[in-house]
Amino acid sequence: MNLELSEDQQILKQSVQGALRSSYGFDARKRGLESDKGWQDEAWMMFAEQGLLGLPFAESDGGYGASRVELMIVLEALGKSLVLEPFIPTVVVGGGFLRHGGSPAQRKEIVPSIVNGSRTMAFAQLERQARYDLHDVATNARQASGAFVLNGRKCVVPGGGSADLLIVSARTAGDRCDRDGIGVFIVPADAKGVHVEAYKTHDGSNASDIVFEEVTVGPEAVLGDPIEGARLIETVIDEARVALCSEAVGAMDEAMAITMEYLKTRRQFGTTIGSFQALQHRAADMLVAIEQARGITMFATVACDSADADERTRAVSAAKYRVGNSAKFIGEQCVQLHGGVGMGMEASIGQFFKRLTMIDRCYGDSTYHLQRLAELGGLPS
Repeated sequence: MNLELSEDQQILKQSVQGALRSSYGFDARKRGLESDKGWQDEAWMMFAEQGLLGLPFAESDGGYGASRVELMIVLEALGKSLVLEPFIPTVVVGGGFLRHGGSPAQRKEIVPSIVNGSRTMAFAQLERQARYDLHDVATNARQASGAFVLNGRKCVVPGGGSADLLIVSARTAGDRCDRDGIGVFIVPADAKGVHVEAYKTHDGSNASDIVFEEVTVGPEAVLGDPIEGARLIETVIDEARVALCSEAVGAMDEAMAITMEYLKTRRQFGTTIGSFQALQHRAADMLVAIEQARGITMFATVACDSADADERTRAVSAAKYRVGNSAKFIGEQCVQLHGGVGMGMEASIGQFFKRLTMIDRCYGDSTYHLQRLAELGGLPS
């Protein structure tokens, strides 16, 4: 596989990283964390003006028709800056449901508002009893007079506290853990019967628990087949897992760069600690871990275009497992190499470690994906 970026892709990488470096520093992130939304409208509109919010959408829908590799480049840049804005919940996940399951009318109505930054989205999927099982859905959607009435509770919805539109998985038929009988619905966050409880997660980002009480939506709110929504969910979540891996690679890269700079300036026993051979060996191990994570993420990114769902799933789980392990190793080493400074709340390195920890837990941690990969027979040949 060719892992080299084209000239245009290199320009995109430099452009996005440069814009974030000049306008999205640690102080700006802190202001976002302290705001009611947990992120900044100014930054979100900057992403819209740069065309980042329209990257994965087809030109016919008002987007830019970018490739998965170009989206990966942007996500790495967002990871380097620990961006708080809901890019993955809105563009990757919400946009993924529209691209793979949305009708022309749904895409026409919603995609332009994502591209111009006026709407954000969130996927209300996780339930308390489900852990990482996408098919364990107790929230139900019963049909009544041609409409659907939703009842249930979702938890830890990324970006749910500030989203304008919610994508909701709900059972339309069958038993709680059946793969068949799951529907996917578009629900306005301010609809009658929707109760949102927002809070901060471990890394300071925005999430929420959401209760649906007799929430009525029309047939135009259904994404795809209301009985066979599991296939759509699996496709979109695999893409989200790869997006998270890309973000993690960017975060690891930046965390290591910060740590290497610290090793060059921190002095002990009359010299910089970066001159100690033991720490040089550890830095080499960290570099290898990052490159392993980057390589497997690129592999999974390309595999998402495969028509073979099993091949895609195996590649994605392999990436999520490898990236999760690398993220834990890099985070621990960076904090330890900073010594006591790394444990301070104001140190940026601790924020990187927190975000990497959250990425590992999202949509299945490394242990879950190792088991999933084993059950599927390992990596595709």
